[in-house]
Amino acid sequence: MKITDVRSIILQHDLEEPLGYSQMYFSKRTAHLLQVETDDGLTGIGEVFGAGTLAFANRAIVERVLRPLLIGRNPLDIGVIWHEVYNLLRDHGQKGMPIQALSGVDIALWDILGQATGLPLYQLLGGKARDSVLAYGYGMMFRNVADLPGAFHEEAARIVEMGFRAAKMKIGMGRAMDLRLAEAVRNGAGDGVRLMADANHAYTPGEAIQIGLGLRELGFYWFEEPVMPEDYEGYREVRAALPGLLIAGGEAEYTRYGMRELITRRCVDILQPEVAATGGVSEFGKILALASAFGTPVVPHVWGSDVLIAVNLHLAHALPDIPGGLFQFEPMLEYDTTPSLFREHLLAESLDVRGQVKRNGGRVSVGDKPGLGIALNWDFVEKYRVD
Repeated sequence: MKITDVRSIILQHDLEEPLGYSQMYFSKRTAHLLQVETDDGLTGIGEVFGAGTLAFANRAIVERVLRPLLIGRNPLDIGVIWHEVYNLLRDHGQKGMPIQALSGVDIALWDILGQATGLPLYQLLGGKARDSVLAYGYGMMFRNVADLPGAFHEEAARIVEMGFRAAKMKIGMGRAMDLRLAEAVRNGAGDGVRLMADANHAYTPGEAIQIGLGLRELGFYWFEEPVMPEDYEGYREVRAALPGLLIAGGEAEYTRYGMRELITRRCVDILQPEVAATGGVSEFGKILALASAFGTPVVPHVWGSDVLIAVNLHLAHALPDIPGGLFQFEPMLEYDTTPSLFREHLLAESLDVRGQVKRNGGRVSVGDKPGLGIALNWDFVEKYRVD
């Protein structure tokens, strides 16, 4: 079997109102999918991290840099391909967009491997560690409204009404507003709901500690990306100052080499690799091995379409409890509840995450079809595809 083509597919649609986080507002939703085609008729689907205009830069890397390296290769030589491609990219991009592009290709190759063997991805990764995973509803993004705390209160209540037993909000508007927003979310969600706050590296360590004290008082579960990803010592300072509030991070790190710094420097309580950015399924496995050696729990970061949700359903089911035990920490599935057409409509057969959450007490199960177990809804793809 040989690879015959690698194709990028960029989808976009306008939002009814802009959404924001600590770094920017955006008015479009974007998804960068790709397909790896073979002469055996098998086609693997992947997704590349990097929204907005970054998707177009990543498409150039996929088609102009990676595609010539892949044509004619055996798609089942996944580890060899990853190593050779990374080694060639090493002088030009050990992090960032080249690794994001490689991640999407790697995901598609694992999809092909699953189809070729008749096995679902979770089985290729060692089997199911659990029959279902807890999903948490990601929402409460910034909006240009007069009463943002009130909007966050309503949205938190709505996420709980959907059946989610855990939820994540955005912060990064300064200490006073962040704590007003966090209090509104706590009140809207009610007791017994696990809450997380994501600053998207908006703060210095001192600022993050002050905000973290307030989050801890409100009973939040974790504080995500409190400081910039390059500031490993800052992460350590924040973590040491906030016992009882877990510090999470890793979405802006790349490959095992970047994650090694977060883990060995004891920066985080929870590691959050983004499989569509950090190196794909192949590199995710190496990161997991490294994390397990240090007893660091892993909860995958997810920001993308239903293709990426499907990948992470498999990863979350295959992830072992770390460090392990009868009543141990278990990973969760991050599920974006904010407006996007690239959920529920993108696939030929819906993953039905929201339906499962509502029916099963906030939990979701993975299917057993080969590979990722998904196919694209091509009528939908063609409608929202952009050049």
